[in-house]
Amino acid sequence: MRKLLIFISLFFLVAFGIGIPYWAQASQDVIDVDDSSNQQILEFDLSGFGDKGKKTWNVKGKSADIFGDTVRLEDINARVYGEEDNVDLTADTGAYNKAEGTIHLEDNVVVTTESGARLVTDSLDWNQESQKVTTEDVVDITKENIKVSGKGIEAKPSLKKVRLNRDIRVDMKDTDFSLTPSEIGQSDKKESQPVTITCDGSLDVDYEKQIATFIKNVKVIHSQGQIHADKMVVTFDMEGKQIEKVESYGNVKIINGENTTYSQEAVYTAKDKRIVLTGRPRLIIYSNSSMSFME
Repeated sequence: MRKLLIFISLFFLVAFGIGIPYWAQASQDVIDVDDSSNQQILEFDLSGFGDKGKKTWNVKGKSADIFGDTVRLEDINARVYGEEDNVDLTADTGAYNKAEGTIHLEDNVVVTTESGARLVTDSLDWNQESQKVTTEDVVDITKENIKVSGKGIEAKPSLKKVRLNRDIRVDMKDTDFSLTPSEIGQSDKKESQPVTITCDGSLDVDYEKQIATFIKNVKVIHSQGQIHADKMVVTFDMEGKQIEKVESYGNVKIINGENTTYSQEAVYTAKDKRIVLTGRPRLIIYSNSSMSFME
């Protein structure tokens, strides 16, 4: 019994990538399923504490079945206490591989951070050594006014830096992207407008730096038209709920009303509602819309 309690405590420390705490406590019922190898823990509640008695993690669940190198989990509800952000994780089922130091979660997997990010997917893998969560399934992430969807992900559990692999779609409400120049600075007249960004290739999002990098067949769709490019770097302001800058590279095409123009690079800045185009052909197009185009 004592050996089992020690093993379970160490298992959760490894599974959630946390150093060995000063002490750990656990409360559960134990049933011997097979004296030679298998055991089951019912209604387990495990906690780990670091120096000075600070709680570092807590895991609750319906049951944990131990089969050799695999521990199968049900009704998982965990919280990891980080230095800057706490992370909650829930799933219907899971399996921990003791030899590889990985945990696989399935069915209704939800990761929620205290800073407001929420990830939903069908399955998720957590690697002890790399301290990353990954999946090849469809992932939906929401934070503030931004929703990100795509297939496949690689990220830290805090979700502050995220890479989605393909079939990307980003939806957000922007308070400034489609206003005319005469309305700039008149916050009482601002209305949120939908902005959608899609791409075939990877998307890297750094929520701390508020920068998103899109690769392959990138398209921005908004009320004033569209921007197409091979690559885009979007700087956004989550607090102000607006896009600040869009940098486009490679085969840039901009559709604005009846006007279409092409270039190799383009930089849009929300502050002055202007797009600067460079690369052949160099065109200058003026219009009455909320954007003006220049070399």
